[in-house]
Amino acid sequence: MNKPAAPAPHRLLPIAAAVVTVVLWASAFVSIRSAGDAYSPGALALGRLLSGALVLGLLCAVRREGLPPRSAWRGIALSGVLWFGFYMVVLNWGEQQVDAGTAALVVNVGPLLIALLGSRLLGDSMPPRLLAGMAVSFAGAVTVGLSMAGGGGSSVLGVVLCLLAAVAYAAGVVSQKPALARASALQATTYGCLVGAVACLPFAGQLVQQAADAPLSATLNMVYLGVFPTALAFTTWAYALARTTASRMGATTYAVPALVVLMSWLALGEVPGPVTLTGGVLCLAGVAVSRSRARTRAPRTVTAAGEPRSEQVP
Repeated sequence: MNKPAAPAPHRLLPIAAAVVTVVLWASAFVSIRSAGDAYSPGALALGRLLSGALVLGLLCAVRREGLPPRSAWRGIALSGVLWFGFYMVVLNWGEQQVDAGTAALVVNVGPLLIALLGSRLLGDSMPPRLLAGMAVSFAGAVTVGLSMAGGGGSSVLGVVLCLLAAVAYAAGVVSQKPALARASALQATTYGCLVGAVACLPFAGQLVQQAADAPLSATLNMVYLGVFPTALAFTTWAYALARTTASRMGATTYAVPALVVLMSWLALGEVPGPVTLTGGVLCLAGVAVSRSRARTRAPRTVTAAGEPRSEQVP
């Protein structure tokens, strides 16, 4: 009996890139909670984007990437304003108005919006496995969010801000996808980050004033957000997005709530309860289903002796 062929390295790279992205984006929730005590939403977003743009600019210079082609700029500019700029500001603001559980629950509407917009605007297919996986993951995200929500910690403004963040996230991803057909992942991320930083320049005065008074830990968390969850994670996201559909990549981010639960447990000593753990497992299970592919049935042929034989399909 022949053993199944091992996955080709070029097929594993996008998966590895997606894993790096969701792990770093999950860690961002912990850092935002810490840095948000010393920095206002706009100042934190600008500091994060400036740190990320500096690292990305150095990488572009070393790799001699150059400017993206003109045809890619529309998507890069839209994703820069919506996702790198507007999304980060309203998410930071929203997390100051609601508890973490409510924020995670509302923002996780984003992957559903990506699937709808991707199907409508990009022609992404919606296979049953993707829909089923997203349904399972969304149920898990709701379970995690409700289990982590604190009594009376939410406001209408905070919920609206998190919903706006989810819409901006979805619109940014769908805008970025066509640009990646013409520009590299590093180019799309670097110049999207620069556009977002320019859009956040009105908060420069707040950033300078608050940086002078902020504790070192908060500033280091802001720099961490720029270097890792922004510069590195957005680049690995763009690399993976260029090699799959926006809907499938959006579904992958449903692993973030499960990882946030784990990181809060390890880093903050917040022991999750059974309901929270169940929600985390559902999130991961749904991602596994949405990323799986239906097995192709092998065609049946007839041997010289007249007996059916199955041919293996790679």
